[in-house]
Amino acid sequence: MATRYDVVVVGSGPGGYVCAIRCAQLGLKTACVEYWPTLGGTCLNVGCIPSKAVLESSELFHKAGHQFAKHGIVVEPSLDLGALHARKDKIVEGLTRGVAGLFKKHGIDRYEGRGVFRSATQLGVEPRSAADGGGGGVPDLVLEAGAFVIATGSKVRDLPGIARDDDRILGSAQALALPEVPEHLAVIGAGVIGLELGSVWRRLGAQVTVLEYLDRVFPTADADVSKQAMRAFRKQKLKFKFGVAVQRAEADADGVTVFYDDDGAEQSLRCDRLLVAVGRRPNTDGLGCEAAGVALDRGRVVIDDHFRTSTDGIYALGDVVRGPMLAHKAEDEGVAVAEIIAGKPGHVNYDVIPSVIYTDPEVAWVGETEQELKDGGVPYVVGSFPFLANGRAKALESTAGMVKLLAHAETDRILGAHIVGPMAGELIGEICVAMEFGASAEDIARTCHAHPTLSEVVKEAALDAGGRVIHI
Repeated sequence: MATRYDVVVVGSGPGGYVCAIRCAQLGLKTACVEYWPTLGGTCLNVGCIPSKAVLESSELFHKAGHQFAKHGIVVEPSLDLGALHARKDKIVEGLTRGVAGLFKKHGIDRYEGRGVFRSATQLGVEPRSAADGGGGGVPDLVLEAGAFVIATGSKVRDLPGIARDDDRILGSAQALALPEVPEHLAVIGAGVIGLELGSVWRRLGAQVTVLEYLDRVFPTADADVSKQAMRAFRKQKLKFKFGVAVQRAEADADGVTVFYDDDGAEQSLRCDRLLVAVGRRPNTDGLGCEAAGVALDRGRVVIDDHFRTSTDGIYALGDVVRGPMLAHKAEDEGVAVAEIIAGKPGHVNYDVIPSVIYTDPEVAWVGETEQELKDGGVPYVVGSFPFLANGRAKALESTAGMVKLLAHAETDRILGAHIVGPMAGELIGEICVAMEFGASAEDIARTCHAHPTLSEVVKEAALDAGGRVIHI
C-alpha cells in the first residue's frame, strides 16, 4: 500500500526544504524525499555554507600575515588546516541538524533514498546505493500525493576530456576538503565557484592559475565590475589565462598535466591538483520523468509561469528549472510553489534577484547591466562612488572597488546596481528593497545613512546619478 500525502517534495536543498516547510505551515500533509543522510542539499552540505566558512578562515589567515601589522598587531600565523576543516564541518552539521529540527517542528515526514517517479501519481523511494553508504536492496516504498514538487537541484558539470577522480582532478566538493595546501592549483573556469575556491587556496599559500575560455572574469556581471574585480585578483597574485580552451588532462601520482588550446597552438600546464569549475547542470538523472510524463529540455524540467510541469499535479523549482542557479532564488520559488498548491497567489519577482560572489573584495549585483540597457535602447544615467573615498572603508583597510547605480534617465527609477567592495553582499540588500518598491535614485540619495558606514557609498552613488555627489 502506498503512503498518501497532500504534497511530496523531492529534494531537501534550499528550494525543497523551504517549500516543504511552507506547505506544512499552510496545513498540507507534507513529506520530503532526500537521497543523502543529511538535509540541506548541496548548498548546506558541500556548497554555499562550507565555502563561505573556509573563505572566512582563509581571509583571516591572510590578514594575520599581511595586514595585521598595519593595525599594530605583529604575529607570525601558522596554518592548522585540520582545525579549519573542523570548524567548517561543525557549521555545516549545525545547520543541517537545524533543518531536521524544522521538519520535526512542522510535522514533515522525511524519507531517505532516491525519489523515482513510477507514474504521474506515484513516487518510489529507492534505497541509497552501497557505493554512497547505503545498504542497497530492492525498493518497496511508494508515496502518493495530490502534488509533487521536483527540487533535486544541480550537480557539477563535467568537461569533455577531463575525467574527475576526486583526488587530483576535483569538483567543488573535493576542493573544499583538500587534506593539504597544494603548491599549484589550476582552476578551469573564472566564474563564481572557480574564483571563490581559487581565492581560498591562494590565501592559504597555493599558487593558483585560472584557465578561462572567455576574455574576462564573471562574464554575466557588468563590465566595470569585472574590470574592478580583475584588478584586485591580480594584486592577490592569482594568475589568469584567458581565451584558452582546455582539451584534456592527465593525472598521475604526483600531479596533473592540463593541455589547452591557445590561439590554435596546444599548450600544457603542470599542477598538483586541478579544479573543474565550469558550472553545474540540472540533477534530473534517474528521476523517472519519462514515467511521469514530465518534459525535459536539455536536462532542465520545463515549467510554465506557475511552476507547473507538463504533467498535472507535478511542479518544479530551483536549479532544475530555468533561470540562475541561486539558493535564494530557489527559496523564493519554494514559497511560491507551496502557496500555489494551497490555492494562494504565489509569485517571484525575477527582476530583483541579486547575485553575490564572496571573494575579496566581494562582488554583488542586481537588475540590468549597463550593456543590457544599451542593447535594449533604454535611456539611463550612471552614478558611481569609490570605496577609496569612504571613511569606514579606510578604517577597515578595505578600499578596493565601487558602487555603480543605474537609473532610468526619464523616471529616475533604479534599473540595476553593481558593487565591488567590502560587504557587497550585504550592501546589495538595500538596493533590492528599493527596486522591489519601485524606488528612484533620488529616494536613496535623500535617505539618511549612518556615518561612518559602508552604506554611505550607496548613497553617494545615488547622489552621483543626480549630478550632486558630495565627497569626491
